[in-house]
Amino acid sequence: MQVDLRGRNALVTGAARGLGAAIARRLAGAGAMVWAADVREKELKELARALGEEGLAVQPLLLDIRDRTQVAAAVSDVWQASGSLEILVNNAAVDVSKPIEHLTAEEADLVISTNLLGPIHLCLENYRRMIRQGGGHIVNILSTAANRTWTEAGPYAASKTGLRAFTHTLFKEAQRDCLGIGVTGIIAGGMETRFILERFPDADTGKLQDPDIVADTVMYALSVPAGSVVGELVIVPRNEPSWP
Repeated sequence: MQVDLRGRNALVTGAARGLGAAIARRLAGAGAMVWAADVREKELKELARALGEEGLAVQPLLLDIRDRTQVAAAVSDVWQASGSLEILVNNAAVDVSKPIEHLTAEEADLVISTNLLGPIHLCLENYRRMIRQGGGHIVNILSTAANRTWTEAGPYAASKTGLRAFTHTLFKEAQRDCLGIGVTGIIAGGMETRFILERFPDADTGKLQDPDIVADTVMYALSVPAGSVVGELVIVPRNEPSWP
């Protein structure tokens, strides 16, 4: 997907590896200045160095999105340094795959605060600024778990279902508040990333998709001409077992 993003600024969370790194690469490759946010400092610096060697503009941003104070400070710094932010991609996510019987409160809090409250914090800080700016685009990475859950996925499914509902609400409010703001939720099926393979080392990779395909889907959402917006997209492997 060819999109000209020269002169645009983007913030991507969970950017150090996997889908986040693929999205950061696509955005930077299209000309955007990308703020790559993550809690993994070493991997984040390695990504920025690698993309920088390719001539791409990427700025590492160490950030724990669970901490709303950190989020507020980081977003303020990004806007001050860049002067604008046209694209926000809420991609960061974690999971604890355990039966609810054995799940701890701390583990549930980790998943919900990362996958749901973190993106909400980022939307709150950026949306009001985008209104004043007169435009922008927010992309929230969802999951098939937002539509259908399975065992050992209680907090994860709850977080992604909640984020989908929040995304739909934000879409409607953007129609009221500022027609220049696009809001897109992307329901992504299983990907061949460490997020999956570290938890499920025996997973059939033949049933997983390349994260670059999902990154291309983000670029498609950003490619729609002004006056229209893709509210939600579903991108899953053809043999995705958890859809619909």
